[in-house]
Amino acid sequence: MKRTFIIAEAGVNHNGQLDLAYKLVDEAVKAGADAVKFQTAVPELVMTEYATKAEYQITNTGEAGSQIEMAKKIHLPLDAYKGLKEYCEKNNIIFLSTPFDMKSLELLLSFNMPYMKVPSGEITNYPYLKRIGEQNMNVIISTGMSTLDDVRECLNLIISSGTDKNKVTLLHCTTEYPAPLQDVNLKAMLALKDTFGVNVGYSDHTKGIEISIAAAAMGATVIEKHFTLDKNMEGPDHVASLEPNELAEMVRCIRNVDLAMGDGVKQIVSSEEKNIVIARKSILAAHDINEGEIFTDKNLIVKRPGNGINPMRWNEVVGRKAKRKFSKDELIEL
Repeated sequence: MKRTFIIAEAGVNHNGQLDLAYKLVDEAVKAGADAVKFQTAVPELVMTEYATKAEYQITNTGEAGSQIEMAKKIHLPLDAYKGLKEYCEKNNIIFLSTPFDMKSLELLLSFNMPYMKVPSGEITNYPYLKRIGEQNMNVIISTGMSTLDDVRECLNLIISSGTDKNKVTLLHCTTEYPAPLQDVNLKAMLALKDTFGVNVGYSDHTKGIEISIAAAAMGATVIEKHFTLDKNMEGPDHVASLEPNELAEMVRCIRNVDLAMGDGVKQIVSSEEKNIVIARKSILAAHDINEGEIFTDKNLIVKRPGNGINPMRWNEVVGRKAKRKFSKDELIEL
């Protein structure tokens, strides 16, 4: 059975409060996600004091303050992540976090996480990508704001630095919060697979859960989705996130999709075998037929049940002589 790897993206939806970060882990566990992912950063190493907020950040947090001022409020200190990782392990959920600077990257590398997640904004960060590539670890790369050429350069650097291509997963993504449905272009996920021959998935910034479910049905191996404790909380990403009950519903739906995908072989399955005789039809006598009478299109009919001669043998039956008398609606025998 195909099983989609579901990442519950906590990101910075803890608003810099460690107790909320632990609560987010609890909710990801309850929802049945495979992993919970945070965002690790030293704001001074990520942006200058002159970096402006994104439009969606202004919409969600107001115009006051710079991007770095906002970032300082919503990021946890680096020493908080070791405890979070241990808490995740205790609760049987995979801890992941995305690094946004080299210091954060080195910290997370020391954790020996099973996957390193590269965010869309770092897809052109040469030294960052090279360092990750040297590890030859499983890498998940979001490709928002990117062309195929951008993705190709990133992928080539990761691979040439030492990472096996088979360890790379590319996530299609639309970097807007929330992402407008008309800009999702979900088929681009398949273009990534066809172009680069790697596993693909989807990092979902839309409202709701339906696009993630559709991506799973289209073959996504990884689904990443932001979630929060409360969409009304102050912060840049809450509005485009799921609340715990919605996250649980998304996981439930994707697991159902996983179960339903099957192996792709068209065959009769065990649950439907018993219905063949009920739903299919047989060749019967349209009215009473005398012994020796010739079977014709007039005196034969196709009706249920399906435990007689298959109607696809019609031409084999027509023209033959009845070996005995048949009553109306009786199964024809040759």
